[in-house]
Amino acid sequence: MSDPLTSLRSELARICDLSTAARVLEWDQLVMMPPGGAPTRAETLATLTELAHELFVRDEIGELLEEASSRRADLDPESDDACLIEVTRRDWEKASRVPAELTAEQTKLASEGMEAWAKAREDDDFASFRPWLDRTLELKQRYIACFPDAAEPYDVLLDDFERGMRTEEVRTIFARLRPELQELVAAAPDDEPEEFLAGPYPREAQHEVSVAVARAFGADASSFRLDPTVHPFCLSFATQDVRLTTRYAEDDLHGNSLFSTMHEVGHGVYEHGGDPALDRTPLATGCSSALHESQSRLWENVIGRSLPFWRWFYPRFRAAFPEALERVPLERFHRAINRAQPSLIRVDADETTYGLHIILRFELEQELLSGALATDDLPDAWNAKLEELLGIRPPSNRLGCLQDVHWSGGMFGYFPTYQLGNVLSVQIWERLEADLPDAYEHVERGSFEAIHEWLREHLYRHGRKFTPAETIERIVGGPIDPEPYLRYLRDKNASLTAA
Repeated sequence: MSDPLTSLRSELARICDLSTAARVLEWDQLVMMPPGGAPTRAETLATLTELAHELFVRDEIGELLEEASSRRADLDPESDDACLIEVTRRDWEKASRVPAELTAEQTKLASEGMEAWAKAREDDDFASFRPWLDRTLELKQRYIACFPDAAEPYDVLLDDFERGMRTEEVRTIFARLRPELQELVAAAPDDEPEEFLAGPYPREAQHEVSVAVARAFGADASSFRLDPTVHPFCLSFATQDVRLTTRYAEDDLHGNSLFSTMHEVGHGVYEHGGDPALDRTPLATGCSSALHESQSRLWENVIGRSLPFWRWFYPRFRAAFPEALERVPLERFHRAINRAQPSLIRVDADETTYGLHIILRFELEQELLSGALATDDLPDAWNAKLEELLGIRPPSNRLGCLQDVHWSGGMFGYFPTYQLGNVLSVQIWERLEADLPDAYEHVERGSFEAIHEWLREHLYRHGRKFTPAETIERIVGGPIDPEPYLRYLRDKNASLTAA
């Protein structure tokens, strides 16, 4: 008779293979696939997702888990085997509550919805996207109903991205952040945007500098590739196969591919830094969305927008774009890419205003799910809330409620993890600096190996072995705390004002 843990690993590997195949098709849909392939692709993804779900929630998996769990007491609680049993058990219990056909419906709708969103965004036509949003919310309500013991409906969706996190915890953190962020924005100098922010930044040169920084940050050519897309993302098929995407804006430095590339590289090196022994198991990915976002924001902002980074990289960057930057000194450039200034687009927002964009989405998601906000009223509600938070109003839905891909893909519950990741990025960096006091000196030399190795040792290599709360406790010695993040923003804004 085979060992139950060996049999469990074998079954999980087959299920992970199906999920990986689906991710490959998702990447292809967003990067390479011609538009005509969308209807068939949606069906294919639904089939793969349904098969993987059915295989996972079988009674046989539950029996193997029970047998393996009976021997867990003999294992080191931090071993791969013990953690695999515990994480799989939690995943299995949650997935078993959801009908396979509902999982397939959600996957199919997400695939179709992304195509509908892309066209609606291009045409600035919210009315054409609204039926997809209504259907998505309907399926989300059916999904939430599978978990009647949840304290509140949004908890169910948040848990998909940040296991164990409760909506009330997010509200508490955001309530601390909101007035401070608005105060910092109000105190920022009301200067006109620098002319050089509008370029020109030729596409080919953008790609070259983006690849250079990606390689420096640890995205080696043997395990990573970088491609353009409408909405940048990162997907990992294995620790040694990571797909990064970026976008090119030749007339907007904030939308320049370099910053979106640094962001996605942060996600990518997290996945790449996982222990290869975890591949083809449920442990072989980042611990949570907030921890994932902490890495994208750490590499993009804490490192990538720092003065030490630009002391190293600005000569090369300026040489790549002489028409825009030849007469722009380093300090002026650094101030321009960091200054707090209200803007319409989340992905182009500076560090200070970014959190307010997330608070807007977090509040609207809850209203949409509760029925307090009808989808027909979403554009006006979005515009009014943005004006309340940042003092500006979108002139179009394309620059308002149609700007993000997330709702078209059914990703309700994801948005708050962006800002939780911002908060964690500073907590983690402070802990890293305690062990590596000259971290910014490494950055100024363009040397990132020691930083990467610290992150790999303390975070990356563990994958999903521990819960998000346990992982955060292990790294920073406590729970998510907004105070270091607020100190960081106050100090940065004060230094930019004094410059």
